[in-house]
Amino acid sequence: MKTLLAGKKILFGICGSIAAYKAAEWVRELVKAEAEVSVVMTEAATHFVSGLTFASLSGRRVYTGMFEKDAGEEMTHITLARECDLFVIAPATAQTIAKLAHGFADDLLSVLVLAGNTKVLVFPAMNSNMYCHKATQANLFKLQEYGYTVIEPEQGKLACGDDGVGRLVDWKTAREKIVSVFTRQDLQGQTVLISAGPTWESYDPARLLSNRSSGKMGYALARVAKRRGARVILVSGPSAIDPPPGVEMINVMTGIEMHDAILAKYESADIVVMAAAVSDYRPGKKMKQKVKKSGTSIELELIPNPDILKILGYKKKKAIRPLLVGFAAESKGHVEEGRRKLKEKNLDLIVINDIIGTDTGFGADTNEVSLIDRNYQLEKLPLRSKEECAEMIWDKIVNLNR
Repeated sequence: MKTLLAGKKILFGICGSIAAYKAAEWVRELVKAEAEVSVVMTEAATHFVSGLTFASLSGRRVYTGMFEKDAGEEMTHITLARECDLFVIAPATAQTIAKLAHGFADDLLSVLVLAGNTKVLVFPAMNSNMYCHKATQANLFKLQEYGYTVIEPEQGKLACGDDGVGRLVDWKTAREKIVSVFTRQDLQGQTVLISAGPTWESYDPARLLSNRSSGKMGYALARVAKRRGARVILVSGPSAIDPPPGVEMINVMTGIEMHDAILAKYESADIVVMAAAVSDYRPGKKMKQKVKKSGTSIELELIPNPDILKILGYKKKKAIRPLLVGFAAESKGHVEEGRRKLKEKNLDLIVINDIIGTDTGFGADTNEVSLIDRNYQLEKLPLRSKEECAEMIWDKIVNLNR
């Protein structure tokens, strides 16, 4: 399966900022994703990173001037602008932002923006005082009026030593903004509530009951939903995964906390996807001190946690909204168990995971799931990365949601 960026022609503009070195990683990752990247550098940018670096990473000629000697009769500012599917400017300096805001065309990068008719993503990076200055803010506002997308820089330690807003966003955030340009926005206007990860049920200060869920599938679902235009609320048990950019994150630990967080947000959701592996049981009594090893057997009372999905199905009853999606982690009788849970819990769709496969289930980077919809139609998805699997699950949800 091709990546979403395969074959996309991306024009990558680099301005004179110390953050230009980060653009090298971005270009490398875009090429790895099979995009065709052409780099345009301002004269100032070449003082921070050489054009040879970007030529090596992109495998293509790097453009730095309006009137290059080897250009021949080629009208670079027209051909590059016509041929690209997306124009990324990163890092975008205050100088370049001012030029673009006022229609200046005194270097190749600014001319390409004026000559082009494609989506433009602007990633500012500069000293925090420069970024917050009224002139810069007015210029950024004007760019947005023109239809350019401006991605606000991050807070943090800057190269000048200051601490504030102005850092170029990291690649994970940039990747989502870039990929979303080529992604259909079929979840626009929808609020999606997703649960992910395991829960931890403490027995004493040192021990707990849990499961092997990593949260990878739920996080992939959240990332793809955000990319497709949804407002995403992600309720996650303990996980080592970084939150997907742009989602509303609610961290919980226990099954009870997961129950409370989901019920608090349920009424605002158009679609609920319960991908979390909530512990079925919790210790009946939580010990305040660590239980010492004695060499003899001990008895542990377990009491059931709330079945959140069943509660949501009961609340939903025959209502159309929210659309309710459940996950079932099974080791045998997958389809039979899936159909049973679909009916018992009043779901619109159930996603069935094989948890004993070597390439599927908990902790794996790939997944191979089966879908059963409210009409009891079965669809088996091929083995794919969890992000690709999430794309196919959302395709199914969108169709059910029409």
